[in-house]
Amino acid sequence: MSEQTGPIELPGTSSAASGAADHRRPVLWTLVAVAAGAGLATQGRINGELGARLDHGLLAALISFAVGCVLLVLVLAVAPKARAGLVRLVAVIRDGSMPWWYISTGLIGALLVATQGLVVGTIGVALFTVGVVAGQTISGLAVDRLAFGGLARKPITVPRVAGAVLALAAVALALVGTGRLDGIWLAVLPFVAGLLQSLQQAMGGLVQRHSGSAIAQATQNFAVGTVALALVVAVQTVAGKTSEPLPTEPWLYVGGTLGVVFVALVSVAVHHLGVLALGLAVICGQVVASVALDLVFPADHPVSTWSLIGAALTIVAVGVSSIRLPKRRVAA
Repeated sequence: MSEQTGPIELPGTSSAASGAADHRRPVLWTLVAVAAGAGLATQGRINGELGARLDHGLLAALISFAVGCVLLVLVLAVAPKARAGLVRLVAVIRDGSMPWWYISTGLIGALLVATQGLVVGTIGVALFTVGVVAGQTISGLAVDRLAFGGLARKPITVPRVAGAVLALAAVALALVGTGRLDGIWLAVLPFVAGLLQSLQQAMGGLVQRHSGSAIAQATQNFAVGTVALALVVAVQTVAGKTSEPLPTEPWLYVGGTLGVVFVALVSVAVHHLGVLALGLAVICGQVVASVALDLVFPADHPVSTWSLIGAALTIVAVGVSSIRLPKRRVAA
């Protein structure tokens, strides 16, 4: 099958229409990333609540990953292309085309979900998001600049830096808006998880590219994460750690499903947006959804005016980071 070296135009279409479609594509993928971020914030609230009910944050994370694994096994059972993707993934690992340690994305995902179960019940989803956002914004620039994971290298332009700075400013406002400055130290763990998120998205993008399947990427992610969390929970159990009985509300167990959707979406979107733009769009969805969740389901973490301003500023940051500066013409 030969490769096309130029844009393909269908009969009756113009290059202008094709160009318009090319301009719309980043917008569509940005909306997809925003929706994925909203799902991640919702997952954080659910897993945090489950961890609080169980009084065992890591067990809540294990349950979330196990539910995701079951869902993916069901998908693989009816999706031959996804199974073929897993076969290709094993093949590229065995022949060395892709470093085997790229499948460690499941460990990073496990850390994020474990952090949800450990701290969200104490500090709330807003402050949890603050920590993740700060770490992800800082690492996104570096990962894009280094072209980590085989992605296309993206230069550090003024709009991209400005977008990152605005996102950090939004984080600071959201932090002030929580009114819980005494709990800042609890944001350290989500900050570390956020730093690793950019690496996870870059490596996950490469795994998806080699396997040719977002489902295959999600499957290896959840399989590795589930095994890691199961080992940790087993050690805790041997050491005498106990938990409360499992709650009966079904909604407390959908965090894994949201995680599957998130991993699959970002593994594809990262190729269209780059790590930083993807991260900012996900951040936008996270912040807005966090505010919405606190408004609709108020708990001990009320939404302040500062939190609303921080959410609005995050949306502005996403828009600024997406600005494309015209290329300078080199004089002959």
